[in-house]
Parts: sequence; structure tokens; C-alpha cells
Amino acid sequence: MKAYISLGANIGDRFSQLEDAVRMLQSLGDTDVTNHSSYYETKPVGVTDQPDFLNAVVEIETNLAPLDLLEQTQAIEQELGRIRTKKWGPRTIDLDILLYEDENIELESLIIPHPRMLERGFVMLPLAEVAPELQLEDGRTAAEAARAFAGDSGIVKAEKSR
Repeated sequence: MKAYISLGANIGDRFSQLEDAVRMLQSLGDTDVTNHSSYYETKPVGVTDQPDFLNAVVEIETNLAPLDLLEQTQAIEQELGRIRTKKWGPRTIDLDILLYEDENIELESLIIPHPRMLERGFVMLPLAEVAPELQLEDGRTAAEAARAFAGDSGIVKAEKSR
């Protein structure tokens, strides 16, 4: 099954943390990272008095069920030092499942498609880079949805891009 995961970090060595998270996703059983966006330097959303984020999106092929994938991404976050203190606060790593095939899931612990992804340039720009023709729930492609964020001064491709 194809899934898309967003990655973000704004504490510590952000590049290393994102790269470690990608390696850990790749090492999951029954999971293969098949595509990886560039890194994007982004201003924080919600709580703005914190360091800038580094964000990316990966495409994976996995045989893990959605809740098992969530469990594994949360284990990776914990292993990389994520401490959940406040919503939208600083973090060493953040992994969000954006899409899982064409599944629609609405549980307390997991909502797919991710409920705010279409509002977030730091998700849509890297997603469009990885899968420009991906059809989204609103009928647009990822590339079409990302155009709304083109020229956003708070989101720039990071120098250490893939």
C-alpha cells in the first residue's frame, strides 16, 4: 500500500533528525521508502515564538495497516527524543501520516487524509514534489493544491536539499 508521511523538526540537528527518521522508516519490516522530497525551511504555524522547522515528505510502500504504521511512526518519534508537551510546540521530530492509499479513516488516534494538510504549504509543496499527479480528496492534484503556496516567503527550499 502506498502512503505519504510528512516529517518535521525544529530542535537540535534538524537535518540529521529527518534523515534518521527516514532511515528508521526504511528499516521497518514490510516498508520501503520509494521517494523523498527536498527539505523545506518553514516558519512555525500556530505557536510562532519557536525556531523555524525543517520539513519534508516521503512516499512509502508498506504492508503495515494504518494503525500499525501510526504505532511505528510514534515509536520512531519517541526513539528520536520527541516529547509531547504542547500542541504545535517545538519538537525534535514530527511524523504525520498524510495519506494511506485511498483510505478514509476517522479515529481518535488517526485521521486520514490528514485533516489540515491542504492548508499547509510545508506539507503541500514537498508532497507535490514527490507526487505531483496525486489526486486529492478535493479533486485537485497535489501540484494544483501546492500552487496556492508558491511564493510563500515563509517556506523556502533548504540549502541541504536532496
